[in-house]
Amino acid sequence: MNNQEKDSNIEAQLLRIKAEAELKMQQKEAGIVDNELDVKKLLHELQVHQIELEMQNEELREANESTELALKRFTMLYDLAPMGYFTLDQNANICELNFTGAEMLGERRFSLINNNFKLFIADESKLTFSDFFSKVFSSNYKESCVVQLGYGNNLMSRVYMEGVVTGDDSNCLLSVVDISNLQR
Repeated sequence: MNNQEKDSNIEAQLLRIKAEAELKMQQKEAGIVDNELDVKKLLHELQVHQIELEMQNEELREANESTELALKRFTMLYDLAPMGYFTLDQNANICELNFTGAEMLGERRFSLINNNFKLFIADESKLTFSDFFSKVFSSNYKESCVVQLGYGNNLMSRVYMEGVVTGDDSNCLLSVVDISNLQR
């Protein structure tokens, strides 16, 4: 080691000694006592806190697994149900729907969002649907009707539908069952 490296090493050691002295001075001013008992208490508190965090982490992991299982169940019940489920706003615009509902309307699911459901009601059933839809929003009861789905000259299927308005967001929950085969 040459003289310059020795001097640099000595300077670093002196700087460390000064820093430790400064830290002790700051701790005294702040009322922190360098006491082995205090250090053991602090270490104990940190260890207990670490175990608490590990326990909370395990609880969160279990809650996450439970949530994912509930989501799978919801997907099976809603998205893959054998009947069409729709959520319509007060203007009959489609807010949400399941795969069966999209299939009934002959479109892709996400292309139907924000479309008006009335566009898919055959002309011969528009009045029936309008009366039904008005009743759904004016009463607090489940309403039902039978209508023909279709647009233009394209008739699709005869359906039985039930609707009810939800409390918080005032949307219509609509279930739709294809009854074309029952009437043949």
